[in-house]
Amino acid sequence: MLHRPDYVFNSIADIPLDFFAKEGIRALILDLDNTLTTHNNPVPDGERYNWFKAAKESGLKMIIVSNNHPERVKPFAEFLGLDFVPEGRKPLPFGFNEACRRIGLPKASIAAVGDQIFTDVMGCKLSGIRSIFVFPILPETGFWFRVKRTLEKPLLPKKPSKER
Repeated sequence: MLHRPDYVFNSIADIPLDFFAKEGIRALILDLDNTLTTHNNPVPDGERYNWFKAAKESGLKMIIVSNNHPERVKPFAEFLGLDFVPEGRKPLPFGFNEACRRIGLPKASIAAVGDQIFTDVMGCKLSGIRSIFVFPILPETGFWFRVKRTLEKPLLPKKPSKER
């Protein structure tokens, strides 16, 4: 089903790094807003940044795919030292496919992490990669975000317990 993520975590920082090796995941496509940081925040918080550093040191390849414009994505990606695909047009597969091409690994070894069912999860399914759903850091206040979050509410997975 297009709206069902393959994996669910409360936050990206809650994903144990050994999870990726167990699942055969060697690269991640990362959403930006409400996955790595709050909207319009130029840097991740300490918990997410520490997770990111550990993931990078573990050898996990990572790239950002965002529907945002380059002027939003570029400074954040440069801060983390990552390649990025702005204006990814999620849930369409274009941004995901470009990221997979740049990563240079088979899609079977790539997963994407994001906080939205209608963009991130569906985009993964349409692109043929695994989806890792994380709950948003903070609820958005904009009208269209509130509409989208209301529509996705019945499709949301249950929050996992803190123990895994």
